[in-house]
Amino acid sequence: MTTTTVEKIGYCAHESEQGTLAFEHAKELAKRLGAQLNVFAFLHDPYKEGEKPREMEIEVPSEKELAELERKLRMSYEEAAGDFTNIGFRLCHDNGWKELHRCLCNRQFQLLVLARPTEDAWFLGKPIEEFAKGFICPTILVGPDKDTVIQANPSADMLHEDINETCGGNQDWARL
Repeated sequence: MTTTTVEKIGYCAHESEQGTLAFEHAKELAKRLGAQLNVFAFLHDPYKEGEKPREMEIEVPSEKELAELERKLRMSYEEAAGDFTNIGFRLCHDNGWKELHRCLCNRQFQLLVLARPTEDAWFLGKPIEEFAKGFICPTILVGPDKDTVIQANPSADMLHEDINETCGGNQDWARL
C-alpha cells in the first residue's frame, strides 16, 4: 500500500467560527506531523454558492494593494498561530481551482483542510462534499457543528489516526 508523507498542509482561509476551528485543527495536525501549514486566501470568496471559478473574471489588484492584503492576512492569523511558526501565507489570484491545482502540483500541500460553515456549503462552484470527494489529494472538512466533526475523502483515510489524535481521539469521523 502506498502512503503519502504529509510535509505541508493547506488550509483555505474562511472568516467564520468553523473557519477558526478548521484553522486550529490544521495547526494542531501540522504540529503533530511536523509539517508546515500553508494558509491560502482567495481574492474572491471560494465559498460563494453557485459561482463557477472558471467563469469568473478576476481583477488583480496593484502590487501595493496586494502587499497590503497579504499584510492583513498575516496579521489576522498572528494571534491564532501563537508560538507555531512553521506557517506560510499565499494570496490566490487566479480562480480557485486553478490556483489550488497549481499549489498541489508545486507540493505546497499534501493534505487540504476546509471549513464547512454550513451543511449545504459550497466550495469553488460545487457543493463542498462533492468538491472534497472529487479532489485528487487527501481533503478533510471541519464542521459545521463543532470541531470534532470531521469528514474526509477516501484518500484521507490513511491519515485517520493522526487526525483523530489532534482532537484527543474523541471526534466524529465520517467518510465522504
